[in-house]
Amino acid sequence: MIKARLRDFVETEIGFFAVNTYEHPKDRIFAFLRYLNLNAIDSNTDILTKYDLNKNDIRQMNGKKYIKITDTTKTYGILKDYFPEYLFYDETKDITLHAVPNEDVINILSPYNRLNEILESQNDEFEKKCKNLADILHNYGLSYKYMGVSGSTVIKLNNKNSDIDFVIYGMKNHKKARSILKTIFEENEENEKDKKNKNKLNTKNIYPLSEDFWKKAYNKRIKDNTLLYDEFVWHEKRKYNRGVISNTMFDLLATRNWDEINSKYGDYAYKNLGFIKIECDIVDDDYIFDNPAIYKIDNVKIVDFEVGSEKIELSLPTGFENRRFSLNPDEIKEIVSFTHTYAGQAFNDEKVIVRGKLEGVSSPYGNYKRIVVGTSREAFNEYIKLKT
Repeated sequence: MIKARLRDFVETEIGFFAVNTYEHPKDRIFAFLRYLNLNAIDSNTDILTKYDLNKNDIRQMNGKKYIKITDTTKTYGILKDYFPEYLFYDETKDITLHAVPNEDVINILSPYNRLNEILESQNDEFEKKCKNLADILHNYGLSYKYMGVSGSTVIKLNNKNSDIDFVIYGMKNHKKARSILKTIFEENEENEKDKKNKNKLNTKNIYPLSEDFWKKAYNKRIKDNTLLYDEFVWHEKRKYNRGVISNTMFDLLATRNWDEINSKYGDYAYKNLGFIKIECDIVDDDYIFDNPAIYKIDNVKIVDFEVGSEKIELSLPTGFENRRFSLNPDEIKEIVSFTHTYAGQAFNDEKVIVRGKLEGVSSPYGNYKRIVVGTSREAFNEYIKLKT
């Protein structure tokens, strides 16, 4: 079994896949196609036109051309049409997923190893910014051994428009990193008020996102109107997991330490039960920046529930029962988000409104139900919002 975890990348002949979980079957790695090797496609096939891919975002490395694909529908379509061996029906999740067979793995690319390369020497201004960010976090008390860089940087396909996907290993370390960023923002705000004192000027070049950067982030993340721009920015600003360093946007991304990965593939099985909207309280936020982000919840009130085409609207937390299905709100124990947009969306003791897919969970540790937000990267009509 090949060892891989969240934020690693898998190199194959057809491109680079982003590992998106900690648990994998013995014969393959769950990872999502992010950068397609155009050289792996028949030259007679105009895949750029067929799938409406961005011709201006073709990147070259080692004589090969790659194109970044973020649209879920397009990536599934490309794999289905050209590389079906990279699609795998996962019985435990009742869904077809991207998965790389072990025999097709050329290399596992680690964010930790890539950052260590950059700390040793930098080849361009972008890599200097990565090192600068790592140095600043280290100077505030975070060890280099808990840091990495993922995304296009880990596979060396970053360009002038790339953001920095900065990985923090360990949930407590990620919380510390966010606290450091909050401190830096507050220090900079104080220094801006006292510009006459040159010793207090911001030499870190780290700032909160400007309006232009927030708009870029919003347009990248929100593909429908489930969150309005002002709602999105309000939720994001209090997370302290995103900033700008020397005019380049960065994210602080949480990944579990190896000793925090306790379950294995097959321990949990999930069954799709329909779509649901609830109100609830957050009672455990330890893993809300992980992927999936996990929120433990209580005091669930079901607002509406869709079984197939049938929609049942409820105004009281009394549950629902008919000939096909019964649902007690007390059975719903957690929310999980597979999209970065809804990670860190709410904290302990806050009340939220949630819409997503209801799943039944079976495991050796007990059976319960959960709500999944982010059944696709775009999370159409799925959300977590603070109830105000």
